[in-house]
Amino acid sequence: MKKFAVLIVVMLGLVMVFPPRIVTTEFQEFYSNLYKETDIAYASVSPAQKLDIYWPAKFDGPYPVIISIHGGAYLSGDKLGSDALVAWEGLERGYAVVSVNYRLSSEAVFPAQINDIKAAIRFVKAHAQEYDLQADKIAVWGASAGGTLSALAGATADVSELSDPSLGNAEQTERVQAVVNWCGPMNLLVMDEQFQQSGIDGILNNAPDSWGSQYFGRMLTEVPEQANKSNPESYITPDDPPVFIQHGTMDNWVPVQQSIDYAHKLRPVLGADKVSLEIIEGAGHGGLPFNNDQNVAQVLDFLDRTLK
Repeated sequence: MKKFAVLIVVMLGLVMVFPPRIVTTEFQEFYSNLYKETDIAYASVSPAQKLDIYWPAKFDGPYPVIISIHGGAYLSGDKLGSDALVAWEGLERGYAVVSVNYRLSSEAVFPAQINDIKAAIRFVKAHAQEYDLQADKIAVWGASAGGTLSALAGATADVSELSDPSLGNAEQTERVQAVVNWCGPMNLLVMDEQFQQSGIDGILNNAPDSWGSQYFGRMLTEVPEQANKSNPESYITPDDPPVFIQHGTMDNWVPVQQSIDYAHKLRPVLGADKVSLEIIEGAGHGGLPFNNDQNVAQVLDFLDRTLK
């Protein structure tokens, strides 16, 4: 591995000059920088349009890619957060991890968020050789709003109205090979009704100041056409990639019925073998039931089956 060879040369040089303790400190700092590159601009419209790349230390490239898309109701979150920490587990399986920021709703309303994610996918493909990545082995993985954006990216590779070619690398396809969606909203217009039917005291969206309304810059129910355009279920086609879905029964941010209905709509079109749905009894909106080692291993097993 080229990176490892460079590391050995540097280490030998340090040993000849400095005592072992100093060499260890220098090694740790150099090693951490060697296997990551941060704040890479994938577009130039906004300072938010940056991504980080992490490479596995124990494998040779080029590497299949996990693109980590953070949640936060489209109004908060960052590429260096809990979503990235979970995706980093893929490094142990030989994946490179690309963690992406995108414009939040306080800066730009829909479809800016999916425009940015698709621009990041094109950037990764355009620079795959430079960064030792496999352009045809890309998974998108997110929770909550990040889960929606992952599902939307997977379903809209050929949907030009959700792309902004001016953000760069317009010659690249936006197609990905796998989607992981943890508790993402799939149809914003019916969420309040689903909470009422379930008996769960959920966070309602049909209000001017809700996170869903902020996503569109208007009262959610006043822009049903835009809301439908933001729903991944509006774009299901037979050539969509395999989808892995998990959702908790006690989620009070996004009704579990959102994922149940989405899987029900996916299966007749994609085939049952390409759609995995797991309902986690008693789980809320993300957190430990999703992030524990055993569950993350399930996700990585799915990615291994799909991408390797």
